[in-house]
Amino acid sequence: MAVNLELKIKVENHHNIKQILEKISSTFEKILNQKDIYYRIENGLLKLRIENGNYSLIKYNREEQKKDRWSNYYVVYIEGKETELLFSSLFPIETEVIKKRELYMYKDTRIHLDTVENLGQFIELETVVRGSREYAKELFDEMVELLNLDLKNQIRSSYRDLILAQ
Repeated sequence: MAVNLELKIKVENHHNIKQILEKISSTFEKILNQKDIYYRIENGLLKLRIENGNYSLIKYNREEQKKDRWSNYYVVYIEGKETELLFSSLFPIETEVIKKRELYMYKDTRIHLDTVENLGQFIELETVVRGSREYAKELFDEMVELLNLDLKNQIRSSYRDLILAQ
């Protein structure tokens, strides 16, 4: 099981964030066109992610109410032409989230500049735990400071929850 520390904030646009990312020598990785299909399960969240034509099944649990949003997750990569059909026959579909994600990296932090259909623009940080949680937290705090993010604006919900709340 992998672990990361997460943050999500709604933004007006990504312009200022991109300028900062350029100054700190982050690395632009790629653009990801994602469709996340969330399934109704008893514990945690389960989604089939279709990303630039590739499939992965992601199961995760996250404490939304604690100060820090630590997430435990599993990712399984899948091949097959009828993947969506298979999983929708196994689990009831809850909702779908469609987004364009610009992925940047800075040390062990993934910076997502997301444009989410029907929700708007967001920045997400995911600092992967490689070693200790304390070290990951230091890297995470460094990124929050470099990007001048106000933690009071943090959204403690998944895109799934935001779509379902509409």
